[in-house]
Amino acid sequence: MTELLNGLKRTNMCGTLRKNDEGREVVVMGFVQKTRDLGNLVFVDLRDRTGIVQLAFDAGVNSSLTDKARSLRGEFVVAAKGEVRLRTGKNINENMPTGEVEIDVADLRILAEAEIPPFVISEKASVGENLALKYRYLELRKAYLQNNLIMRDKITRAARDYLSANGFLEIETPFLGKSTPEGARDYLVPSRIKHGAFYALPQSPQLYKQLLMIAGFDRYYQIARCFRDEDLRANRQPEFTQIDIEMSFVEEDEDVMAIAEGMIKEVFAKCKNITFTKPFRRMTWAEAMNRFGSDKPDTRFGLELHDISSAVKNTEFSVFRQALETGSVRAICVRGGADKFTRKEIDGFSDFVKDYGAKGLAWASKKEDGSTTSSFYKFLTEKEIADIEEILSADKGDLILAIADKKNKVVFDSLGALRVHIADKLHLYDKNEYDILWVTEFPLLEWSDEDNRFYAMHHPFTSVNVKDLDKIDSKDREVLASIRANAYDLVINGQEAGGGSIRIHTPEMQRKMFEILGMSEETIKTRFGFFVDAFKYGAPPHGGLAFGLDRLVMLITGDDNIKDVIAFPKVQNASCLMTGAPDFVEEIQLKELGLDVPEEDK
Repeated sequence: MTELLNGLKRTNMCGTLRKNDEGREVVVMGFVQKTRDLGNLVFVDLRDRTGIVQLAFDAGVNSSLTDKARSLRGEFVVAAKGEVRLRTGKNINENMPTGEVEIDVADLRILAEAEIPPFVISEKASVGENLALKYRYLELRKAYLQNNLIMRDKITRAARDYLSANGFLEIETPFLGKSTPEGARDYLVPSRIKHGAFYALPQSPQLYKQLLMIAGFDRYYQIARCFRDEDLRANRQPEFTQIDIEMSFVEEDEDVMAIAEGMIKEVFAKCKNITFTKPFRRMTWAEAMNRFGSDKPDTRFGLELHDISSAVKNTEFSVFRQALETGSVRAICVRGGADKFTRKEIDGFSDFVKDYGAKGLAWASKKEDGSTTSSFYKFLTEKEIADIEEILSADKGDLILAIADKKNKVVFDSLGALRVHIADKLHLYDKNEYDILWVTEFPLLEWSDEDNRFYAMHHPFTSVNVKDLDKIDSKDREVLASIRANAYDLVINGQEAGGGSIRIHTPEMQRKMFEILGMSEETIKTRFGFFVDAFKYGAPPHGGLAFGLDRLVMLITGDDNIKDVIAFPKVQNASCLMTGAPDFVEEIQLKELGLDVPEEDK
């Protein structure tokens, strides 16, 4: 490389040159995007992470240099030295930031040749995901992916600057820790020293950051890598990054939420040039579920849920009557939807909600001509129909979609997802708008019929809302289920961007929580003994939260795929197509770890 450059040093990045650089001698380096041979004139587009600049060669001035330019192919790595000159007339490219200038090249160095890549390195080229991820280092040469990762860097720096300015210390916590399963599956790492024993990669730094508060560090943050062995989707990866925050001497949600809100406002101001002057809205979990069917509501559009149970409380319609035994009947009204969706599309909605546990979808289409077509009106009385339409304020042209189930969770999940699905189809919101709000007062616990026990809705270290402290000793399942937590999520455009809680900080309350969750004394000692012991020595009131950095970048860039904001992501089965991980290892490595893989699995 030293011989190739022979003292040549880069003076400018390709995408930074402008009209005011006219007459300057510059050196640029990058990848060849394309060449255009016009006979005596040859033009080369040179690309680096900042953009593209045009290199110009004139055979009448230097034929050998122009011949060298003709030998270039896409993705060759070159260095070029020359004078910046203005482009004139039709030669100006108004679609490029550097379109008013070009470099009159006097010296060209080929630093590395390149084979023809397996796909075109172009924003416009469509590439299958598997091929793109196999050659991820080539896909990452595309400007939109580079811009996403540049934005990720800006967001991270803005968060660090804000937290540092507010007295937080960046402290790293271990990757190799103890398995304390209470959520997703752990990724386990076998020990070479202690055969049969395993480390667990952290699902979050939760226990460590609380221990740091007990240790007296007062305000901690970390750009933390986390690992969860769970099913993947568009906005989830097995390894991900959190902006993790914890602070001491706080007992109210407001204390932590104020810091978190300030950080998000700073990030948007610095990285997106968007200023939020008003406090973010607040909404309780109960309100979010009742109005939007989701604890991460997208409120950029209407289509709110309405409980129509009262209208059909005495109905003879068995589907509704059975649902009302323990659940509810709820509906959304799509304004003008009767003429916007065909019967086939409405049947598609019925299939859609089945993915969320619903057994079916009841619908009524009120045409503009006054006629009504419905899948369920024939089973209802005229008064029941009138009461439903009054609750929904339904009018001519509207489409009513209703779901009934014995489990309110199924009703909420199904209608909550359906309203977003319909909003996407009808383009009911501005994708460039940011809808940010806090959801508060989450339930502390959620019941599992399958396991016949309570689980912590967030995690078992979340404190009880002071208004519900008197319920904590109840033996009644319904009373326990009604306990609210000191927990809060920040929601951006219908996605959870971050969440946290005020923590339990007394050994008595922590033990009580473990007891409600059905943990035996032995289980508590085995899983959390070191953590519980720490509380004996004095723990300040503390709380915190974590933002999903990957998801935050995705929301700020406007991308809809989390893979696009991660340099080297995994695919659906948590494998890496580029490296082939996970892969089998040599027998000697297994023996060192005291492991054996059955022959049929090799």
